[in-house]
Amino acid sequence: MKHFQRAKRFAFDGGPAYHQDGNINELENQRMGNELAGGPASEPELLLDVRGLTKIFGSLTACNSVDLQIAKGEIHALLGENGAGKSTLVKMLFGTLAPNSGEIFWNGKSVRIGSPAEARRLGIGMVFQHFSLFEALTAAENIALSLDSSTPIGAIAAKAKELSHSYGLPLDPGSLVGDLSVGERQRIEIIRCLLQVPDLIILDEPTSVLTPQEADKLFETLERLRGEGKSILYISHRLEEVQRICDRATVLRHGKVVAHCNPRQETAGSLARMMVGGDVHEVHREHPDHVEGAPLIEIRNLSQAPKGPFLMPLRNISLTVRAGEVVGIAGVAGNGQGEFFDAVSGEATQGDAATVRIRSIDAGTLGITGRRLLGAGFVPEERLGHGAVPGMKLSDNMLLARHRSDAKAFLGGGPLGFIRRDAIEATTKRVIEEMDVRKSAEDPEASALSGGNLQKFIIGRELDRKPSVLVVNQPTWGVDAGAAARIRQALIDLTRSGSAVIVISQDLDELFEIADRIAVMAHGEMSQTIPIQEATREKIGLLMGGADAGAH
Repeated sequence: MKHFQRAKRFAFDGGPAYHQDGNINELENQRMGNELAGGPASEPELLLDVRGLTKIFGSLTACNSVDLQIAKGEIHALLGENGAGKSTLVKMLFGTLAPNSGEIFWNGKSVRIGSPAEARRLGIGMVFQHFSLFEALTAAENIALSLDSSTPIGAIAAKAKELSHSYGLPLDPGSLVGDLSVGERQRIEIIRCLLQVPDLIILDEPTSVLTPQEADKLFETLERLRGEGKSILYISHRLEEVQRICDRATVLRHGKVVAHCNPRQETAGSLARMMVGGDVHEVHREHPDHVEGAPLIEIRNLSQAPKGPFLMPLRNISLTVRAGEVVGIAGVAGNGQGEFFDAVSGEATQGDAATVRIRSIDAGTLGITGRRLLGAGFVPEERLGHGAVPGMKLSDNMLLARHRSDAKAFLGGGPLGFIRRDAIEATTKRVIEEMDVRKSAEDPEASALSGGNLQKFIIGRELDRKPSVLVVNQPTWGVDAGAAARIRQALIDLTRSGSAVIVISQDLDELFEIADRIAVMAHGEMSQTIPIQEATREKIGLLMGGADAGAH
């Protein structure tokens, strides 16, 4: 299909703004309607006006003369592939990065935003994709760090609890962050931002770790804030969400603005094509009626006491995954999926070795390395800090993860051998190329990559080993449509080579697309698996609510 041409920029002080198909967006329709009625043109009042903002890292221009206008009382989408420049742009708006050139106007006045504190004083709040929470502190203590230090912690906790319930995002202010799921941590970030009462809220992939029900509550909150005259800059790769709640959209590609449009007048496909400059690869999957492959991972009567006061105990979980199949694990955040991953990966070992069997070998007492040596691979939910060390280069993260399973290649034959940098760097380069990881340097630190690109690298690092068993937790969290399709297809292709894959995901669309069977976690128990041909959203939804969760 023919690539989309660059659309004309929406201009508040110019003529009609057209997308390439000739549609006029709603704000321009409003202005023209008033003119036709004989009244003066009604120009939307700008809150934020970004002109020519540019940011350069070495030889990479991450943002190239970006223009962006956000009106008061508007939900504005910022779209683009991973590495398109979205995170760099919003970091400049929030004061964590300084632009090389360009201007930012706030309520019509030119401003310089030198720090997050300055951004918050102006009225800009942000919920980052990668959380900035201290695990040893409670939810209330983390919230207090960004608020007026004179406010008593008790008052902060009470207000956070009240706000969380009114917005449908349940939160226990006294819970330790280290004991919470990623979805629960996301709620802390959102509530912390709302307590600052900002005029502009920047949300970076806010629903990527929320359930559909939680996302619906969030959308109600955003629409209420818009009705109060607040503005939202909304970054998401879930294009159906953008079409549902956003008034306008700005699309970035390779650091440049390539389109402005009304997302409600587009399709998910047309928005995706604007982002990537062409058609998005479709995932191809043939679900077999019955898988006859050998059992590659077997979990037998797994029960586990909670490791902390806010964690979920696991109760009598049994699951067998055979060669050639993908088994999906669905569930509302905080129902034991993280604990299940820890138990299967070896982060939490079992007293009975037969509880977990990998390739017919009892592995329950083995740690992560022991299970890797049996041919298993693991991708955790939290990529930065768990899947990769932020301050280490990609090649060093490669060595850290595979120094035992690839000792012959990386260490000259054993743990006491010399490190073979050439082999490590060649493997790193291969993974980067195969997974299309976008980066700003030859071998950057993990923290320098966008969330989606880091996710592609971590998954590619495991796929490159061609593991017999792969367990992945939230494989496409915060990943754009093109990268998500690449990851999902890679998981399917791995099963075609004879491997077994377990995918833990809160994205039901993802599970219905790639899984051969689906089970549901609820209250630390796992339902029976349901063949994809028999699975329905209603049936999965009932199980997510706890109906018959422990039936086997």
